[in-house]
Amino acid sequence: MTDLYTSFAELQLRNPFIVSSSGLTDTAPKCLAWEEAGAGAVVLKSIFEEQIMQEHDRWYDPTSVEGDDYLRTYLRAHSLSEHIGLIEEAKRLCTIPVIASINCSTRTEWAEYAGFVEKAGADALELNIMEIQADKEYEFGAYERRHIDILDRVRKYVHLPIIIKLGMNLTNPVALVNQLYANGAAAVVLFNRPYRPDIHIETGKFHAGEMWTRPSDLCDSLRWLGICSARVPGLDYAASGGVHDGWGAVKALLAGASAVEVCTTLFWNGPQRIEAMKNQLLQWMKLHKYSSIEQLKGLMNMNATDGGHLYERIQFMKYFSEQKKVTTRPISH
Repeated sequence: MTDLYTSFAELQLRNPFIVSSSGLTDTAPKCLAWEEAGAGAVVLKSIFEEQIMQEHDRWYDPTSVEGDDYLRTYLRAHSLSEHIGLIEEAKRLCTIPVIASINCSTRTEWAEYAGFVEKAGADALELNIMEIQADKEYEFGAYERRHIDILDRVRKYVHLPIIIKLGMNLTNPVALVNQLYANGAAAVVLFNRPYRPDIHIETGKFHAGEMWTRPSDLCDSLRWLGICSARVPGLDYAASGGVHDGWGAVKALLAGASAVEVCTTLFWNGPQRIEAMKNQLLQWMKLHKYSSIEQLKGLMNMNATDGGHLYERIQFMKYFSEQKKVTTRPISH
């Protein structure tokens, strides 16, 4: 008997496919539809730190000395009360785990909002921490320390599992992941996809670059899943970016993930894609005689025979120069 149950961030999931925070999860009926399509969990569309602080500035009464009082005041503002309502309604409709999401970059007053997320019934909280570091006076390591500061601050207000979604702009993800684990994070997601600016050379204007992921994007997550899951094995991991089918999920699980966050392929293919991915994963597991996710998780991480050598390989040209046979393609004329 083969089953797809997996444990991620102290949550029991019926399968490893989590619908990412996006327009796919911005209403409770959409979340219910993903449950009915077979998803293991949903991450609600993020509330942004900027939204929280803008409403805080708008409604804050400096004569009120109790932080809880002014938070309750500005929670009456539309954007925040709407988000709390989304959590409450999603929990009312769904039986799969509902994960709230806050997109943040500082440890200021917004962190107290996490307590309201917990009270609304969220099963876990994903903190999406990513910011470009471009200050020429930047102090090395400050960005990484900020992740720990944010985690510590939020943990003062909640007891639910906290998931940290990391950006790729880190010198050494392993060192940061180890510190997040030591400071109480329940799981880490690798990686967040940044906004990509582009330039229109005819109009001379900026516009958004490619917003969709491609299956080839998964390689970046595979590298660090394979390394981090071997060196910090006590933490749960999820892959994000580039999982477009069940075979991509197999790769992520073999590298050390417990789950995968999926977005682009669901926009392209609709809810039926969940069932197709589950069937592909089941087919592969049956073919290779695995009866559970736990049996295959991390089998090809850095602890594997060649894992360290391959995961840490950087020199692209060196790799090709070492090949004894080069395959060429005829040039069409």
